[in-house]
Amino acid sequence: MLRIDPFHAILANSLLQNVVNFTVWFALVFWAYLETQSVFVTGMIGGIHLAFTGAFAIWFGSLVDHHRKRPVMLGSSAASLALYAAALGVWQLSPPGAMADTAGLALWGFIVLVMLAVIAGNIRMIALATLVTVLIPPDRRDRANGLVGIVGGVGFLVTSAISGFLVAWDGIRGPLALAIGFSALVIVHLLTVRIGDPEPESATGGARREIDLRGTIRVVAAVPGLFALILFATFNNLLGGVFMALMDGYGLSLMSVEEWGLLWAAASSAFILSGMVIARTGLGRNPLRTLLLVNLVIWIAASLFTIQASIPLLIAGCVVWMFFGPFAEAAEQTTLQRVVPFERQGRVFGFAQSVEQAAAPLTAFLIGPLTQFVAIPWMTTGAGASLIGGWFGTGADRGMALVFCLTGALGVVLTLAAFASRSYRRLSQAYAAAPAGAPPVVVTPREP
Repeated sequence: MLRIDPFHAILANSLLQNVVNFTVWFALVFWAYLETQSVFVTGMIGGIHLAFTGAFAIWFGSLVDHHRKRPVMLGSSAASLALYAAALGVWQLSPPGAMADTAGLALWGFIVLVMLAVIAGNIRMIALATLVTVLIPPDRRDRANGLVGIVGGVGFLVTSAISGFLVAWDGIRGPLALAIGFSALVIVHLLTVRIGDPEPESATGGARREIDLRGTIRVVAAVPGLFALILFATFNNLLGGVFMALMDGYGLSLMSVEEWGLLWAAASSAFILSGMVIARTGLGRNPLRTLLLVNLVIWIAASLFTIQASIPLLIAGCVVWMFFGPFAEAAEQTTLQRVVPFERQGRVFGFAQSVEQAAAPLTAFLIGPLTQFVAIPWMTTGAGASLIGGWFGTGADRGMALVFCLTGALGVVLTLAAFASRSYRRLSQAYAAAPAGAPPVVVTPREP
């Protein structure tokens, strides 16, 4: 009988839940834009997602540290299932036309419920990062993080391929109904998986099960350069906020929702390829240098892929973003898994996620309104249309394009400054001097 080791079983389970959550997330943005025709709404959805991610990340990390990993992951999926069911109920009970009213409580209450269901899945991702430490030897963790990236990439590919068609077929109702069913399937499968993770320190030592933000900050501060690493990773999320606020609106201005979904599916292949490359070759001797290099490439692409209203340029920009993003994520995770004690990794991962996401909600909340009420009018009938419209183009899509170009140019400048900084040199030296870490924890799996 074929036996699948716990790590790969958890990867498969996480893949299914990721597909569920990504599908609903993409479908919500597609549906909201088509329902309201407002980039302001899609920008606010991106901002809500990032704000919730940052707000809950530290608490989620403490849950992971204070409990065995399988019950935490089961609770995450159960919370998503319940919230999806509540959102579907709100949709069913809302009067006709209520979901098209951008000032109505029904629309925003529905959006918040759906986003909370998606955000509950972040608990699983924090737990998965700590399980790499438990189940994988130190010299193979960068490659294991590449496999985790493949899970995310496959999730994006499948999601992108089906979300547009689901929305075209049944609006938002169909994706929610499917999410409820498949979340239940994820729970049933996870009940059959045995994970040999150690008893949490708070359970064996009688310690209090608290968030302990102050203690987490002390752990981060005790590792030379770790704060700088978190700040470097924050740069990536500045771009993420702009992408989340405007990308779907820009793409849907050039093609139908079905074509846009298929484009994302094709571009997501680069995400999978990226994970395969990392899993095979690793990240090199200095993952921090890799982090900044890919950051630079992403910002350059962001400044160029909307320079003209071109579907090939749009595809190229999406492919670059999807291919190089996992390198930055894996570089950060590999570093944290090496220098942070296992019993604190959940909280440190959560703290890093919270800090890194802090800039992106501000970006998304600002970019949506600024684009809708400033950039789009400026490039449609304003001075921008007269000044550069002859070669750049005019209209709503060119207003969004201008925001991408300016944001990318700023990112290039910031990343070059980071490369030349003293903090980067010290951080590279600190990583090189850090011990390789202990071997993975090996314990006998317990029956549930």
